[in-house]
Amino acid sequence: MKEQPVILVVEDDAAVRQGIVDALGFAGYEVISASDGREGMEKALRASYQLMLLDLVMPYHSGFEVLEALRKERPGQPVIILSARGEEADRVKGLTMGADDYVVKPFSVRELLARVDAVLRRSSERSVGAEIYQFQGGKIDFSRREVALENGQRHELSERECELMQYLASNSGRAIAREELLRHVWRIDPKNIETRTIDMHVAHLREKLGDCGNDVVITVRGKGYRVGGML
Repeated sequence: MKEQPVILVVEDDAAVRQGIVDALGFAGYEVISASDGREGMEKALRASYQLMLLDLVMPYHSGFEVLEALRKERPGQPVIILSARGEEADRVKGLTMGADDYVVKPFSVRELLARVDAVLRRSSERSVGAEIYQFQGGKIDFSRREVALENGQRHELSERECELMQYLASNSGRAIAREELLRHVWRIDPKNIETRTIDMHVAHLREKLGDCGNDVVITVRGKGYRVGGML
């Protein structure tokens, strides 16, 4: 069964937030929410999700502040701005800062769901579009599940190793927590689970990546793993 996308809704108006959460839930999405800029900032940077719906005017941190922090920590994370501000300057600023779309309140549920579907579809196409991952010392062919090193050696990747590397590569620029990897690569709930399976898979993957393995899959102490060494 295909895992449903997770959507983070950051909106300080309780009635609007609940309406969005209900509409997305009814449409089949898994939804998490935040009620102000402070909670939104925390979840935007730490939670695991595929798309964020972000209000602009909120207590503690504005939507622009959340978006700016997000772009530094998690570049490429899809975002749709939701705001009563319809001025062109705000729309341009949001899109320039990296938002994928901008929906002006009030909006219909049908319009919102159409925008959500379009952004998720585009982001999915981006993430699966790269079949080759090149690094200093070789390359990975995801379609063939194979590592080809410059010294002529070739190593076959297991399906899980390939999915792990693809997920890290599609989220380059940020450290991925083990809990997120369990949820999205192993597709299991990480709550109350203690396992070394991720570390074991990373160790095997590094061996197949040769002398550059530790530079391609980097351990970020206290956070998880990220990729490096991409050409």
